[in-house]
Amino acid sequence: MRLKDKIAIVVGAGQTTGDTIGNGRATAILFAREGARVVVVDSSFESALETQTMIEAEGGTCSVKADTTREKDCRAFIQRAVDAYGRVDILHNNVGIRGGNDEILSLTEENWDRIMTVNLKGMFLSSRSVLPVMRQQRNGSIINISSIAAICSTGIVAYKTSKAGVNALTHQIALENAKYNIRANAIMPGLMNTPMAIEGISKARGVAKEDLIRQRDASVPLGGKMGTAWDVAYAALFLASDEAKFITGVMLPVDGGQSARIG
Repeated sequence: MRLKDKIAIVVGAGQTTGDTIGNGRATAILFAREGARVVVVDSSFESALETQTMIEAEGGTCSVKADTTREKDCRAFIQRAVDAYGRVDILHNNVGIRGGNDEILSLTEENWDRIMTVNLKGMFLSSRSVLPVMRQQRNGSIINISSIAAICSTGIVAYKTSKAGVNALTHQIALENAKYNIRANAIMPGLMNTPMAIEGISKARGVAKEDLIRQRDASVPLGGKMGTAWDVAYAALFLASDEAKFITGVMLPVDGGQSARIG
């Protein structure tokens, strides 16, 4: 088992309702299958419990309701993990929201602030809360879910900027904490067939799910088909494992070649 006896916190391990599985839930399940003790964190406690039920047979878990935009909540779920298991080896930050297809002149200040708070501030607070524990251990892995929107052309300016910020934050965490043997890396998913993407965008745009899936599939160079949450989860598994012990500060695209079109 690639994560045997490791303690992992997966933030955003619940998901919205849909036909498929979300990135956070898939990662929590896979981490447990690979031997980790998983602390499942989500703003929806019911959704976190659903994930916990799915992985109880895979490994021990505890569920925590938390708002990652509040520092006291972040400190609380870190402490919950320490109290339950004595340490934190992996922090996987999966929380994120999309904005509308807003260019800069139509984007409201309210939406800008909301997206920046959830997508960037939340990762800053959860990472800052776990770092004292990892520094004391002199070991740890932080994985932040970014997006290829950070480096590719897109019409969603607040989302793009927030994910570029996630990349910069991850890079800085990696540099500041390498001397403590703490690694920090980001995953940049491309077009994925997840409930947040398909059901969420379908509803927002008033487009039939089948049509949306066809449109998105056609945009992917590798095989002409979107990825799934399991593609993101397996990338996270590698970065969390000792196989990646010499990898830090990396922004890893998981996108079927979409970002390869740059340049």
